[in-house]
Parts: sequence; C-alpha cells; structure tokens
Amino acid sequence: MKVGLFVAIGLILLAVLVIQFSKGTSLFRGTYALRLHAVNVGGLKVKSGVLLSGVQVGTVNEIHLDPDGKSVTILLRVYKDYPIYHDARFVIETAGILGDQFVSVIPTTNAPPTLADGADVDCQEPFDLQEVARSAAGFIQRLDGTAKKLDLAITDLRSQVLNAQTLSSFGTSITNLRVFTEQAIGTIRGINDVIATNGARVGIAVSNAVYFSEELTRLAGSAQDVLATNGANLTAATKNLEDISVTAKQLAADLQAGKGLAGTVLQNPELATNVQMLAANLAVTSSNLNRLGLWGILWSHKPPATNTTSNRTR
Repeated sequence: MKVGLFVAIGLILLAVLVIQFSKGTSLFRGTYALRLHAVNVGGLKVKSGVLLSGVQVGTVNEIHLDPDGKSVTILLRVYKDYPIYHDARFVIETAGILGDQFVSVIPTTNAPPTLADGADVDCQEPFDLQEVARSAAGFIQRLDGTAKKLDLAITDLRSQVLNAQTLSSFGTSITNLRVFTEQAIGTIRGINDVIATNGARVGIAVSNAVYFSEELTRLAGSAQDVLATNGANLTAATKNLEDISVTAKQLAADLQAGKGLAGTVLQNPELATNVQMLAANLAVTSSNLNRLGLWGILWSHKPPATNTTSNRTR
C-alpha cells in the first residue's frame, strides 16, 4: 500500500509538471473561451499557442469543421490575466518559414469593451506558401511565354526591318538629311548676309510698310466718316436706283405686251417697216441739208427723190 500510494502521488505530480511546462493550459490559472471562424486553418493544431504581441496568452483547445463544410471553428482558451479587446485582429501565422503555426492576436486601438467568454470573432487565414508558389509558377510560365513572343518579335524585326536593304536606305536617308542640313545652313547664312548687307533698305521697307498700314487705317477711318455723314444720301440713292430698276422692268414688260407707241411698233411689222423707211428718209434729208443747205434744196432744178433708193443715191 505504501509503494502504491507513492507511485500514484508520483504520477500525479508528473502529470501536473507535464501540464505546467507544456503548451497546454495550466491547472492553476483561470481561462475564458473564444471561438474563431476561419476559411482555412492551414497546419494549425490543437495545443498550438495563442500569442498576444508575441507573448503566449493561451492555447488552441479545439478545431472542428463547421456543418456547411466551408469554414472551420477554432476554440481558444485564453488566460483571464490577458484581456483582449474587441478591435483586435486574429491571424494564423507561422513561426519562421517552416515552423509551427500559431494564432497571433494583433491589438489595434484597444478600444473597449473586451471580448467576453464564448465571444465569436473572425480569423484571417494563414499565408499559404504553396499557393504562392503555384501562382508564381503560373506567373513564370506567362513570363516565359511573353519572353518567347518578345524574342520572336525581335527576330521578325531584325529580319524585316533591320535587314541590309533597310539599313542601306536608312544610311542614304541620313546622308540626304546631312546634305539638306548643310544646304539649309548655307541658305540661312545667305539670308543673314542679305539682311546684314541690306539692313538699311530692310528698315526703310519696314518703315514704308508701317506708314502704308497707317495710311490704310486713316483711309478706313475716312471711309467710315464718309459713310456715317452721307448715310442718308447713300440710302436715298440706293432707293432711286431700285425705283429706276422697277420702272425699267415695267417699261420692258409694257414693250413686250405691245403697250404705247414703242410697243405697237415692235408688235406691228408693217408699222415697224414704215418707221424704218421714215428714219432712212430723215437720214437722207439730213445729209442733203448738211451738203446743200436749205436754199440749195429749195432752188434745185432736180426734183427730189421720192423713194429711199434715189435719196440714198443723191
């Protein structure tokens, strides 16, 4: 009985020491529970530590999959000595690169209230190095494809653009450009020489141009004054021209309609012929008056012509 009692006490002390110095919760310190909800917990395990600003304040007590199969609930046991405020962030992190994972509590403003026992909070999923590696592999593949396309483009550029004929044409263009530049420089020098030689004449020409511009301005001002002074007269003259135009149009219409003497003459061919004969006789009589005079015609022994033909002969 003594040996059995000694062994039992030793086992109990050993269990207490194991619990005390392990990652588990101490039997002599009070705790409160927090439930974290995350999409993925990575390699987080039960008995993993809960660190607040790098100090262990609790452990992971349980991890189980939610009924919907899309999220995970993590039950934490946090020491009552370490209150956690509601604005703190919970992140699953890894110790080093390949170390154990733990729950990191990152405080922000520490605005009250604190999280109570059994509170539900969201947890940020851990950094997935494999996912990053897969993404990097895809990115490297796309980069490799882009490099191949760039290499093909450079090859096409060399074969089609940077060939011997293109380079020869480019060299010819550079030569022509150099010749054109030299000619342009020579032309500019010639212009400078002309300006330097004929500076006085250029100045006179500019002065004359300025004077001519001033005179044109003065002439425009005078024209404006004339228009302003004789505006009423110009308006009356324009009105008279419009009246004359209307009268001429009316006269032409009357002539076409056969109104008046002139219209009758134009519309009656026989009367028009008589008027023409009368005009011819008047012309012959006027010619005789100019040649013989009035007394010569009256005392002439020859009888005067009675038709247009004889009068034209005389």
